[in-house]
Amino acid sequence: MGQTNRRTSAWPALAVVLAVSFSALQPAAAADSLASEREQLAALARQLDLIDRLAEHAANTAPQERARYHFDYAQLRADLKRVRAGLEDYLVPQRAQPRDPVPMAGDYVRRDRADDEEPSP
Repeated sequence: MGQTNRRTSAWPALAVVLAVSFSALQPAAAADSLASEREQLAALARQLDLIDRLAEHAANTAPQERARYHFDYAQLRADLKRVRAGLEDYLVPQRAQPRDPVPMAGDYVRRDRADDEEPSP
C-alpha cells in the first residue's frame, strides 16, 4: 500500500495544474480576441513549463524499486515538449507552410520487459 501512495503522490499536483491550465482558456471578447488568445496561449506555455518541472521532480522522487508497471515520466515529458513546441510555433511562426502533426503517445503506463519473461528453471 505504501508503494501505491508514493507512486501516485505526484498525481494530485499534476491534476491541479492541468485543471488550472485548461480553466484559463475561457472564451475571449470579440474586440481583443486575438491579443487575448495570444496571452492565454503564452500563459498555457508557462503552465506547461511548470507541469514539466513537476513531472521531472516526480520522476526523480519516484521509488526506484522494480515494479511491473510504473508511470512513464519520460513519455509524458516528451509529449509536453511536443505541445509546448506547437504553442511556440503558433505564437512565433517560423514558416508559412503548415507542418505535419506528429501524434502523441497518450499512453503513460510502461511495462518492464524483464518482468514479462518467464524465469528459467
